[in-house]
Amino acid sequence: MTVAIVGDVLHSRVARSNIIAMQMMGMHVRIVGPPTLIPKEARQWGVDVSHSLRDGLAQADVIMLLRLQLERQTSGYIPSIEEYSRLFGLSPEKLSWAAPDAIVLHPGPVNRGIEIQGEEMFSDRSVILDQVHHGWLSEWPSFIF
Repeated sequence: MTVAIVGDVLHSRVARSNIIAMQMMGMHVRIVGPPTLIPKEARQWGVDVSHSLRDGLAQADVIMLLRLQLERQTSGYIPSIEEYSRLFGLSPEKLSWAAPDAIVLHPGPVNRGIEIQGEEMFSDRSVILDQVHHGWLSEWPSFIF
């Protein structure tokens, strides 16, 4: 199984732990995004790195989108939100570059219209709402203790 993790890997708090867990389960992991949002040491993690969404999504079985984390960035990581969305945001056309039955994940919160077009968030291939729901259920007990 091939997983494409797309977006702001550099500032993500979930990307690295997901990469480790996915690799432990035998998954092939690609990280995709502009060079400024991919850690320089990423290839040492045993992942493929792509700066092209088309190449990164090629035959991916799972697409995990990451939120563009502007609050953790200083200026200069991307030319503009519009350009980032145009190059790395998931649309129906871009989803067709992945495997025909690929599913779409996003740990939330989602910046609709940036990482993903609204219609793709609610498509039958998206499990984003399930992922967010189950994530909340698994995290909730830790708040009690």
